[in-house]
Amino acid sequence: MNKVARKPSRARFALMILLFVYPLVTVLLYGIAALTPDWQLWQRAMVMVPIVVVSMVYLIIPLIQQRLQALITVRSC
Repeated sequence: MNKVARKPSRARFALMILLFVYPLVTVLLYGIAALTPDWQLWQRAMVMVPIVVVSMVYLIIPLIQQRLQALITVRSC
């Protein structure tokens, strides 16, 4: 049996991350802005960035790598 080698596509992986992170950032921006109307932008970012980073490291990237592997791999020549 001849198996075709597959390797992850960086472009597809980046696109998948974008598709998950963009909605997360958008929801957090609106949510944090509604809860903190008097805060400066840097203060809101100080709350939002750790949430985004932790979500990416522990949820989004493992989900993409484990569950969506077929979408991010391409055939090797």
